[in-house]
Amino acid sequence: MTKHSIAIAPALLALACALVLAACGKSEEGHAGEAEAHEATASSSAGLPSGDLEAGKKLASTKNAETGQACVDCHGADGNKPIDPTYPKLGGQYASYLEHALQAYRKGDRENALMAGQAKTLTDQQIADLGAYFSAAPSELRDLHGSHD
Repeated sequence: MTKHSIAIAPALLALACALVLAACGKSEEGHAGEAEAHEATASSSAGLPSGDLEAGKKLASTKNAETGQACVDCHGADGNKPIDPTYPKLGGQYASYLEHALQAYRKGDRENALMAGQAKTLTDQQIADLGAYFSAAPSELRDLHGSHD
């Protein structure tokens, strides 16, 4: 090795590192942009469009023409105060779980006279909106871990 090649080696190493770091930075930016674009157009695991929280909040308080009930009439404000202990709390529940449940009630795969009537006329967008709203609500969900009852 000559003196000249020894002096060039660190410069080439620095250049190679700079190129790798630059490529990584662009790659991460590209992936971040792709993720944002995917979120904007992504559907839920239930195959639904993205939900609108404000539309879901309004719909949760709107009386159903067939049943005369709104979601909050039975599940309470933000889905956390059911009028009957057998009714589930919805606040903080996974949006995809709520969407799948409402789709099942709408199709008749899940049976409950009131819920079937509530869900029967809901559109896919309305179901996604309700999922978005209730999943964003404060959660009072509890599991049985550590329960001594």
